[in-house]
Amino acid sequence: MRNLHVPLPDSVYTGLRQESRRRGRPATQVAREAISLWLKAMRKAAVRKELSAWIRDFAGTEHDLDPDLERAGIEEMLRLAEGEK
Repeated sequence: MRNLHVPLPDSVYTGLRQESRRRGRPATQVAREAISLWLKAMRKAAVRKELSAWIRDFAGTEHDLDPDLERAGIEEMLRLAEGEK
């Protein structure tokens, strides 16, 4: 485990301390969890952005969804939807 000194604005520090007290956990633990969640969200956003770019760049090309596979998928979704009624 490594340490990181992060100066915080008063409002962020106060909010962190309040959340720490509310949860009954040390502020460092709450901060560590918040940073981990933020990093996970950033990675997810980056993957989404890369996927969107790939979709945009390859839509309608030979790398796009196979028409037969797409048709089979639609038919299966319709079949499943009919079974739910």
